Amino acid sequence: MPSSYIFSSESVGEGHPDKVADTISDAVLDACLAQDKNSRVACETYVKSNIAIVGGEITTKAKLDYVQIVRDAIREIGYVNNDDVFHADHVFVMNIITAQSPDIAQGVDAKKAKGKKTAEQGAGDQGLMFGYACNETPELMPAPIMYAHRLGRELTAIRKAGKAAKWLRPDAKSQVSVEYVDGKPTRIVNVVISTQHAAGVEHAEIEKFCIEKVIRKVLPKNMLTKDTEFLINPTGKFVVGGPQGDTGLTGRKIIVDTYGGMGRHGGGAFSGKDPSKVDRSAAYMGRWVAKNVVAAGLADRCEVQFAYAIGHPEPVSVHVDTFGTHKKSEDSIIAAVQKVFSFKPAEIVKQLNLLRPIYSKTTNYGHFGKDDADLTWEAIDKVAALQKATK
Repeated sequence: MPSSYIFSSESVGEGHPDKVADTISDAVLDACLAQDKNSRVACETYVKSNIAIVGGEITTKAKLDYVQIVRDAIREIGYVNNDDVFHADHVFVMNIITAQSPDIAQGVDAKKAKGKKTAEQGAGDQGLMFGYACNETPELMPAPIMYAHRLGRELTAIRKAGKAAKWLRPDAKSQVSVEYVDGKPTRIVNVVISTQHAAGVEHAEIEKFCIEKVIRKVLPKNMLTKDTEFLINPTGKFVVGGPQGDTGLTGRKIIVDTYGGMGRHGGGAFSGKDPSKVDRSAAYMGRWVAKNVVAAGLADRCEVQFAYAIGHPEPVSVHVDTFGTHKKSEDSIIAAVQKVFSFKPAEIVKQLNLLRPIYSKTTNYGHFGKDDADLTWEAIDKVAALQKATK
């Protein structure tokens, strides 16, 4: 890698069509878990114009009004303006949810393996998952994605407060490009914000507001220079947005959800899936492991990868990479990780206490890097154990 380079990451707002779909899917999941913690949920959502289609496979004892869940989720996002084609109270909701396939269930349900005395839960699917952490920010996340998330959160907070910039609408995207020198973030090269707005507001007003009230408020002052370029609504107009302007699907923003492209991704999406699906739970596990390795001072960067076979209770591989930033030998770090953590699907659920309706908290502005006690994979509670295991 060159000594100097620029890396960019993007985030999207709650009203982005794909995030609308993610929000609905996670709202359905939480509603199921609130009544039945053993619910098996794989909920997919499609939104376009004034239509929301909710499908997938759900097996649960919960008694739910799916149409109301969808409308409440859309209302919370903020699609309630009189000129919204996609409106919480008027959207047409189609429910095509079926039960989980018994062929999948038999692979996931706890059962006794040959030669084992106790029953063990298998992985809900094959696949590979990654977790990542680095010491670039207090959240131990890459700087570009965290800065992009900050912009989106601030835009949403201002919009929902309703006191300033009443022309703001729910759909929005942000992007931040950071220059790295010798592997360290040194300055922000450019910032892009595209925010949906009401008709009639002047571009100059939007530009001034985004620069002065959003960018300069939430991004580190020492990272913004006289040469930082601000690109605000570059097309000049963004009135038609959300599902009216584009199609939204659950699971299409997996890089926004994770590390902004800085860490690798195994391919599986998160939203709408209960924790028996290792696409989600094992990715959370990977973040927990990697974050504790970095927090323990064992490396400046850490990426963890592991893989599963459907119905099998043990990972088929575990790999740790510190990209040459390790302070202890990588062999000792790998041995410590395998000693301190268990990667069995049932153990992941237990260690992280995942059978709770917490997933709507993850949907927007990244599943990682948030300061919330419910998001247990962000805890740095294994630092001492890792340090002891690597002595």
